[in-house]
Amino acid sequence: ATSSRAMFEACDTAGINFFDTAHTYTNGLSEEFLGEFIRPVREKLIIATKAGYTGGSNRDNILQQFEESRARLGLDVIDILYLHRWDDETHLQETFETLCDLQQSGKIRYIGVSNFAAWQVMKAQAVAGALGTRIDIIQPMYSLVKRQAEVELFPMALSEEILVAPYSPLGSGLLTGKYLSGGAGRLSTDNRYAARYGQDWMLETAQALSELAAQMGVDAATLAVAWAAHHAAVTAPIISARNTVQLKASLDAQNLKLNETDYARIEALSPRPAPATDRLEEAVH
Repeated sequence: ATSSRAMFEACDTAGINFFDTAHTYTNGLSEEFLGEFIRPVREKLIIATKAGYTGGSNRDNILQQFEESRARLGLDVIDILYLHRWDDETHLQETFETLCDLQQSGKIRYIGVSNFAAWQVMKAQAVAGALGTRIDIIQPMYSLVKRQAEVELFPMALSEEILVAPYSPLGSGLLTGKYLSGGAGRLSTDNRYAARYGQDWMLETAQALSELAAQMGVDAATLAVAWAAHHAAVTAPIISARNTVQLKASLDAQNLKLNETDYARIEALSPRPAPATDRLEEAVH
């Protein structure tokens, strides 16, 4: 709790006003801690949480998890409620009627979705629109080693005026360079993350980014976050850390404005995904 409070205060001092959590994070402690920290400054903040990672996106589960989250956070109103992931088992009508009810009753302000494909967002958006509401924000994975969002999600968001708050701009720590020198973390202790970031080219990209960051005189983590934030579709990347020392490198990205030359140098360190049509001759360079 002490370390978490110190990180919250560092973010507050740096002018961060957007905090993201979820029903499932650290068995509820994330929401409890955040609820305690925000109490004196609630009115200037945007607080987001998520429902449906476990139990599906049916009405009963969303409402139960939302009320648990609201109690942990100590809030009457939550600014953004995300569906944590796509649910094949529940009709979108039921899901979005539930979210619409929460919104109309003033318990949430905005509806978001996380880990959705672009076609899933647009299918859900059609249902939301018929109910008189809309998806205002999406939360995809995005980093220099996870660029799939550039193919359809980002063009969709720009076209449809949907905000984008991507997570894992550091590739779960890979792009900090710590694993290159034998450091430990999620990639060395969690099989899911080891599989997600375990390809050889990703390690090579991390190495090249660290070398470029050293040439530029900045931390590799700072460069990775600044690069993810630079994309026209990105509203704000979601940063995370274990302590204030790690956090500082990501916070420093606020003050690092990449020019197009620097952005292109970083972009060239990883494979650019093919366009959705796979017509490579039409790819923008």
